[in-house]
Amino acid sequence: MTFNEALPLLIAGKKIVRSGWEGSEQYIFLVNNATYHGAAINPYFLIKTTETPSLSMFQPTSCDLLATDWQVVS
Repeated sequence: MTFNEALPLLIAGKKIVRSGWEGSEQYIFLVNNATYHGAAINPYFLIKTTETPSLSMFQPTSCDLLATDWQVVS
């Protein structure tokens, strides 16, 4: 599926991954309703990997946005 098709699923709380990723990337997900010292934070994407630390900020590249190999993971 495309990123446009995957975005509503991310908003609904699903995790997605590109089938072409063959590294440590496990999935990305959307963080909503986060706070820092009581202040609201805008929604953002995190990527879960097998590295340490295992969570990093994720910003899709133009290749990610145009890819058609996104899939939902459990």
